[in-house]
Amino acid sequence: MSELVRPSQANLADRVPPHAFFMVSALFHYLGPSFAVLLFSHVGVLGVAWLRIASAAAIFAIWRRPWRVVIDCDQGARMLIVALGITLALMNSAFYLAIDRLPLATVAAIEFVATIAVALVGVRSLRNVAALVVAVSGVFFLIGFQWSGDRLGVLLAIANAALFGVYVVIGHAISRAGGASGIDRLGAAMLVALIAAMPIGIAEVVPALSRPELIPAGIGVGVSSSVIPYVCDQLAMARLPRATFALMLTLLPATAAVVGMVVLAQVPTPAEIAGILLVARGVGVHKPTQ
Repeated sequence: MSELVRPSQANLADRVPPHAFFMVSALFHYLGPSFAVLLFSHVGVLGVAWLRIASAAAIFAIWRRPWRVVIDCDQGARMLIVALGITLALMNSAFYLAIDRLPLATVAAIEFVATIAVALVGVRSLRNVAALVVAVSGVFFLIGFQWSGDRLGVLLAIANAALFGVYVVIGHAISRAGGASGIDRLGAAMLVALIAAMPIGIAEVVPALSRPELIPAGIGVGVSSSVIPYVCDQLAMARLPRATFALMLTLLPATAAVVGMVVLAQVPTPAEIAGILLVARGVGVHKPTQ
C-alpha cells in the first residue's frame, strides 16, 4: 500500500459504502463540466479540456508521485496505464466539444448508452434484467425521442460515449489492484493524458495565460472533474462488480439533468423528472452479483 495512505485512512475508506463513493463521483462528473461551459466564452473548448487534464495531472503528481508505481508494476499494468491515459485525453476532449454544442443532459444520455453494453455482460438474474429495463426506460424519458439537428454534436457525443465505455472497462481493471494502488495508477494515467492531450489543446490555452484569473478557474474544473470523481470511481470500482458499477452509471443522465438545472438553468420537463425517478428506481432494484 502506498506510504501516502495510512492504515486508518484505508480502513475509513473500507467502512464507507462503495455506493457513497459513486454518488460523489456522479455529482462531480457533471458539476465540473458545467463550470467548464462557463469558461468556454473565455478559453477555447479544447483549451479548457487541456486545463482540466493538466491541473489534475499536477495534483496527482504532487499528491501521489505516481511514477513510482510505473517503475514497480509489470508490463501489463504499464500498458493499462498508457491505454487509460490516452482514453482520458480523447474522452475529455470529445466530451467538451460535445457539451459546447448540445445540452449537458443530452450528452450524458448518449454517454449512458455505452454503459448499457457493459452492464448487459454481467446480467445474471431476472431481477437485474428488470432493473436494467426500468433504468433504461428512465433514460429514454430523459433523452426524449427527438434527434438533435446538430449532427457533429451528436457524433462527438457518440465518440465520447464509446470512450467512456472503454474508461469503465480499463478503470475497473486498474482498480483490481486495490484502492491506493488503483489511485496511483490513475495518477500515472493522468500524466499520460497530459502528454497525449497537449497537441490537441495547448494552442487554445496560450491566450488564457494573459488572464491569470482564468487559471484558478481551470484548476477548479480539473479538481471537480478529474480528481474527485476519478478517485471516487477507483474506490467504488475496487468493491463493486463491473456490471453493477455500469448499471449505476444510469444515474449519470439524472445527475446531469439536476446539475444542468442548478448551474446552467436548464430546467427539466415533467417527463425528465419522471425519467430521473425511474432511473433511481432501477438502480435501487438491482442486486449486485460477484
